[in-house]
Amino acid sequence: MTFAAPLEAKSIRFRARSFVAFTLTPEAPLDVWLESLDRWVGNSPGYFAGRPVVLDLNVLKPDVVAIEALVDLLGQRGIRIYAMELDGGAELGTHLPPVLVGAKEATTDGLLQPSRKAGRAEEDTAVSDMKAAGDVKAEAGDLKAGDLKPASDAKAQPKDAKIAAPDAGTLMIRSPIRSGQLIFHPHGDVIVLGSVASGSEIVATGSIHVYGTLRGRASAGAQGNTAARVFCRRNEAELLSVDGWYCTAEEMDPSVRGKPVQAFLENGMLRIAPFS
Repeated sequence: MTFAAPLEAKSIRFRARSFVAFTLTPEAPLDVWLESLDRWVGNSPGYFAGRPVVLDLNVLKPDVVAIEALVDLLGQRGIRIYAMELDGGAELGTHLPPVLVGAKEATTDGLLQPSRKAGRAEEDTAVSDMKAAGDVKAEAGDLKAGDLKPASDAKAQPKDAKIAAPDAGTLMIRSPIRSGQLIFHPHGDVIVLGSVASGSEIVATGSIHVYGTLRGRASAGAQGNTAARVFCRRNEAELLSVDGWYCTAEEMDPSVRGKPVQAFLENGMLRIAPFS
């Protein structure tokens, strides 16, 4: 008589994982908000492709029919809604994105812990090669009408790069940043000893220092640090941003192009000024 060996049941592994998502907060009148969004998307063709977007409806508070129409309108603009925020809203059908609860604002004092052990800066920094989606020149966050436009950060998966963290909170990159490469540092300043190519991006919660030519995008103070700055030896940037306020290459004054500059906030406005 033969016996079959019992099959071992494989356990299902559940793991908690957090992600940074972009939040769109539509406001009334909706047609004006959509016009502002269209102008922004015009500066950033394809930027939202494949990126998680949460729709915060707590300001607009639309009914189910209006939500369906809004999700469809955003989809026509290439913006896929992964989830929604709506406190005390009506029950939504399964054909709509799920409603999230308990979301936290991505701020330095909230999700991020300011005290880190030495050496963790390199470990926790995300570096990746990403597909270029057209000539992207802007960042996205809570979009609101106005002359100054907000920007936000993005995350990616790790990739080999010549990176060294001289101390906790500061990330030093000794090699040039190639086109299509994304550097995200959630724990302080970023120092680049080389140049930053067009089509690349640096996002930091602290300041950004580029000792070569900056041709890509640089977003400092990405999670609420209004004192952050962007410094570069030669400004050919596609975009400069501090704490969500940004300026694209087309909007920059010619007097600050091709020169050493710093970008910073002054009286709630983004300033780009030359320095020697």
